[in-house]
Amino acid sequence: MTNSLFDINGKIALITGSTHGLGMAMAKGLGQAGATIVVNGNSSQQKIDDAVKELQNEGIKAVGYRFNVTDEQEVIAAVQKIQSEVGPIDILINNAGIIKRIPLIEMEVADFKEVIDIDLVSPFIVSKHVAKGMIERRQGKIINICSMMSELGRNTVGAYAAAKGGLKMLTKNMATEWAKYNVQINGIGPGYFATEQTKPIRVDGHPFNDFIISRTPAAKWGDPGDLAGAAIFLSSKASDFVNGHILYVDGGILATIGKPSNEE
Repeated sequence: MTNSLFDINGKIALITGSTHGLGMAMAKGLGQAGATIVVNGNSSQQKIDDAVKELQNEGIKAVGYRFNVTDEQEVIAAVQKIQSEVGPIDILINNAGIIKRIPLIEMEVADFKEVIDIDLVSPFIVSKHVAKGMIERRQGKIINICSMMSELGRNTVGAYAAAKGGLKMLTKNMATEWAKYNVQINGIGPGYFATEQTKPIRVDGHPFNDFIISRTPAAKWGDPGDLAGAAIFLSSKASDFVNGHILYVDGGILATIGKPSNEE
């Protein structure tokens, strides 16, 4: 009974922005649980090919498609191609995103719009065209990768926070409109994770590393693999009555406004 609740064997999962980082971590988690992974990226075909090979080397069924998630026509063509060549998309994870660390007073409008376009508009575009098939089949799972910045502000990340706050509410509204078709739309809000991108600052004595360790009740950075369980749960039958929820995987940061327990 328990195993069948979390069974995603044979499901097809499209994960945008999945050539590296947390997208790759979720791809590995879902792939190891039996899903066929559709890798997406836009920077280069080589990165997509390398990511697919990395997954296949671990025994995961994986294919790759390069397309720009902010371009609706490219998305339409890609979704049609995936469904024709691989099969119906059962799981969509909207993970593609960028951040520009610029104080709002100094930020150019073009930079602000670029962050909003990739982090907020693209999940709308991709979800809209994937959800059509899910609605027809009366089943599907959509997971939007939100952030702690869906709830909190922080210096220099105003555009990102605006986008991720909007994505939280977009998730809720997708659920409001599509839940009646047996489509579950939820979000995951990652905390601070130990990825290749954060490696240079994850050293003792670095101010940001010390800040994260002291601010997180779990007293550590998250392991990218820690997202796998949340992604599998929200991709499986176990979450069939969960809709419009944001699951924060953050080591407890959002649970406290005071000194975390590890500082006592």
